Amino acid sequence: IFENMRVCGIETKNAGTSGTRQVSGVKVEVPSLGSGEASELKTISAEIVVNCAGLWGHQVGEMAGVNVPLHAAEHFYIVTENIGLPSTLPVLRDPSGWIYAKEDAGKMLVGCFEPKSKPRPLNTIPEDFSFGQFEEDWEHFEPAMLNAMHRIPKLEDAGIHTFFNGPESFTPDDRYILGEAPELKNFYVAAGLNSIGIQSAGGAGKVLSEWIVNGYPPIDLWDADIRRFHSFQGNSRYLKERTEESLGLLYAMHWPFRQPETSRGVRKSVLHDRLEKTGACFGEMSGWERANWFAPQRTEARYEYSYARQNWFEASAAEHQAAREKVALFDMSSFAKFVVQGRDAEKVLNRICANDVAVPSGKAVYTSWLNERGGIESDLTVTRLQENVFLVVTAGASQIRDLAWLDKNIPDDAHVTVTDVTSGYAVLSVMGPESRNLLSKLTPDDLSNEAFPFGNAQEIEIGYARALALRMTYVGELGWEIYAPTEFAQDIYDKILAAGTEHGLKLAGMHALNSLRMEKAFRHWGHDIVDEDTPLEAGLGFAVKFDKPGGFIGREALMRQKDELSKTKSGVLKKRLVQFALENPEPMLYHNEPIWCNNKIVGDLTSGMYGHTIGTCLGMGYVSHEDGVSKEFLESSVFEIEVAGERYGARPSLRAFYDPKSKRVRM
Repeated sequence: IFENMRVCGIETKNAGTSGTRQVSGVKVEVPSLGSGEASELKTISAEIVVNCAGLWGHQVGEMAGVNVPLHAAEHFYIVTENIGLPSTLPVLRDPSGWIYAKEDAGKMLVGCFEPKSKPRPLNTIPEDFSFGQFEEDWEHFEPAMLNAMHRIPKLEDAGIHTFFNGPESFTPDDRYILGEAPELKNFYVAAGLNSIGIQSAGGAGKVLSEWIVNGYPPIDLWDADIRRFHSFQGNSRYLKERTEESLGLLYAMHWPFRQPETSRGVRKSVLHDRLEKTGACFGEMSGWERANWFAPQRTEARYEYSYARQNWFEASAAEHQAAREKVALFDMSSFAKFVVQGRDAEKVLNRICANDVAVPSGKAVYTSWLNERGGIESDLTVTRLQENVFLVVTAGASQIRDLAWLDKNIPDDAHVTVTDVTSGYAVLSVMGPESRNLLSKLTPDDLSNEAFPFGNAQEIEIGYARALALRMTYVGELGWEIYAPTEFAQDIYDKILAAGTEHGLKLAGMHALNSLRMEKAFRHWGHDIVDEDTPLEAGLGFAVKFDKPGGFIGREALMRQKDELSKTKSGVLKKRLVQFALENPEPMLYHNEPIWCNNKIVGDLTSGMYGHTIGTCLGMGYVSHEDGVSKEFLESSVFEIEVAGERYGARPSLRAFYDPKSKRVRM
């Protein structure tokens, strides 16, 4: 236990002795982006600016044209009269009662993180507000105080010395905001610490300083990266309504697949209303409303959360089965889509992509974007539409991040333009062994293997429209992704549904997509692969073209990693991504479960989901072994996955548990 003010005072003093100059008691005005920050005193020039303005971080960001989604909420606590508490008492947290309590100079301090907070608009907070307080609100605090008295009966006869009500700033997802702003080079942000600032400050300051010095984060910080946010998340109404919920989530149960309840319906596919009428239960991703699963008739499309099998398990299993045995339709309109064009487009993209995108028009390429350390910055497809026109398709969650990475790595003198066309195209993903038969009813174009092989893209007639059909898959079955201008999507959807009846068509959601891709061991960026994992470690070396002309970003690092193989006994990497299948089909896997090998922890799961075709839960995770993670090592070792403190036997594999040779996608 420590005093916040004292810690800050010591750190400030230490910084001063290191040669830093501190200017306090001034107001920051609109920064002059060419010369620094303008204050009431004078202009301060700086090559690098870090926005650590706390609850004013949103406002300071706006001055520089940077989106920093923060909103203040009133945070309440009381301090009792002196009741003789010893200073050695630990901090008590009672999440079910929303309260925390700690000793404070013989008194007891009791605060709360209530389920519905009181957002505080910034324009109601005085500019000179410093160590101030808002008005008391006993009516709002009373339920939490009653919970505290139930947990700590001594509070019933303790006098109240102080009632405190002050502001804390919160982000839309209760995670920090760190990193370089995508809108402005050398403008960094360290804000939105969600009421755990003093606890987080040391680590946040360390990683951000290393990020600034080295030009990249020292560890995977995607969860806290400012590039996860979209411009709409700076909307004041969105922030206010989400903050009502986000404060209380600090003490709420972190259920698997829990969906936010506030600020919903922000981004909707043009198929949203149709999906809703057929029983879709929507989840939220970067503002997108996506069908996660479809409720059977006479069943409410509503989550019932649990760490065991949730209420949608059987419904999602049926969707999964349809994709494996018949045909399923997924709305994938939330894909991020960029058109890259210009006479230098091929040259620029081939430098950014690890795979070779110098392919004929109509060819799609699966590739990674790597950093100079060989780490995976993105996992996506690049399709050559014309000689100088390419379509980049990536995950919706990394739309801003990937666009920033693309822009950052285009040379200033390159003849290339990038256009974000995400909102302009709906994507209908038709997947399953019956997909060719179904789609052939709707188009005169030839969908045979000979005319339309896997990995190809063609413009086809479908319904009353012409659309781009891309023969790729994230489920491991025969199928096509149909990219249609949004105004044509509803008609195409209706016709697919009408024609699909005799083919066993089922609408399918994101949970089924996840279980399908887990059976195929398809990686998911942000979980299974991040910027500190290399394609060689992740089993994606097949999508790296080491010998292509001009090389690519990260090639030298991968070559060094390949050279290291000679130093291991088995001639394989010491860290590799491994698939696991539980021997017991009852436990559920999600992510972060420890991986045990011969009674030692050798890693943890990066993702997990029930594999309905395999009949048990599947997981993926990196395994580390000093002598190399070889097939022989995996087969001769005993593996277990720990779930809620209990270890369960698991079968390891370097290959997918379903169709490891990918014969079905090329049917």
